Amino acid sequence: MFPILETERLKLRELTQADVSAIFHCFSNEAVTRYYGQEPFVEKQQAGQLIKQFGKNFEEKRGIRWGIERKETGEVIGTIGYHLWSAAHKRAEIGYEIHPDYWRQGYTKEAVQKVIAYGFEHMNLHRIGAVVFLENEASNQLLLKLGFQQEGILRDYMVQKGNAHDTFIYSLLKKS
Repeated sequence: MFPILETERLKLRELTQADVSAIFHCFSNEAVTRYYGQEPFVEKQQAGQLIKQFGKNFEEKRGIRWGIERKETGEVIGTIGYHLWSAAHKRAEIGYEIHPDYWRQGYTKEAVQKVIAYGFEHMNLHRIGAVVFLENEASNQLLLKLGFQQEGILRDYMVQKGNAHDTFIYSLLKKS
């Protein structure tokens, strides 16, 4: 059963094919995909495929990805979740994106905090990692603010528009 998480302003829920337009709206925006390691979507079917992939990852226990829905409007404004999940090693990497219309309003922080708590409390994670482009100042600052430790730089780790980019690697460990 896919878990539904709630915060004061957000409902984090499973994405369905009914969310294709919202996911396309987000992932077709170049500002969103700029530091994502993929090109912007050009066709709605790409959003449908992504939603299917998120579902498959959950079924196969390789990851979990929630749609970020504003309670006030029922609108999906982004996604958040874990990938590269290893239950045996009690670790996963967190990832998220949100449409620029909702940047700098605290939504990402609110969602990340809830998903971190879920990872430690319900997924039995000991380590949550994050990989972020060096240039992605907002995400780098958010992770540090939330207690992640910057461990180093992964050289030429992500390719965007045919160019390799360095990324920071972060971790947050479960407090004993």
